[in-house]
Amino acid sequence: MKFEVKQTKNKEKSVYKTVYLKQALVDQINEIAKENKTSFNNVIVSMIEACLKK
Repeated sequence: MKFEVKQTKNKEKSVYKTVYLKQALVDQINEIAKENKTSFNNVIVSMIEACLKK
C-alpha cells in the first residue's frame, strides 16, 4: 500500500502514546523520514492514516 507523507502545517489536537518497534523497522522508517525531510513521527502517522483510510 502506497502512502504519502503528510504535511505538518495544520496540526490537530494529539495525544501521547508509546509503541515498541523492532530496530530494523525503526531504521527503515528513519530512512523514509530522511528522504522526505520530515520527522519519524510524521512518517508513522502518515502510514497509519493511509492504512486506516476507507
